[in-house]
Amino acid sequence: MTAQELVARMLPPFAGWLAVGALTLPDGSPARVAAVVVFLAAGPGAALVRIWWPALAVRPLEGPAGAGDPRFGRRSALLERLMLVPLVSVAAVTVTATTLLAAQAFSGRRVLLLLTLLTMLAAYCPRTRPS
Repeated sequence: MTAQELVARMLPPFAGWLAVGALTLPDGSPARVAAVVVFLAAGPGAALVRIWWPALAVRPLEGPAGAGDPRFGRRSALLERLMLVPLVSVAAVTVTATTLLAAQAFSGRRVLLLLTLLTMLAAYCPRTRPS
């Protein structure tokens, strides 16, 4: 594992702990809001998509008929990944918040802490293998 791969792998959990640390700032502080929103929008999704990506990218991508652009596959894969990250993050936030609501233990801090722990766990998981 190169240093660049390690940084990319540990960036989402670091953002989560930064968001948890930002909770000590005053309510409504722009830095607090920015840290929490950026993490909730991209952190869990980035960690989870990193695990699933090799299994998702098994089939070669095909462009529209007659388009001879050799870069289509790379661009399409990047766009697909950029769309999956926030959608998976929103799904993780929704499932976590709903679970805490059902358990009558909901609070913003608990949601953020659980998602940070989930992101850390996902960052340590190996990638899936293409089948």
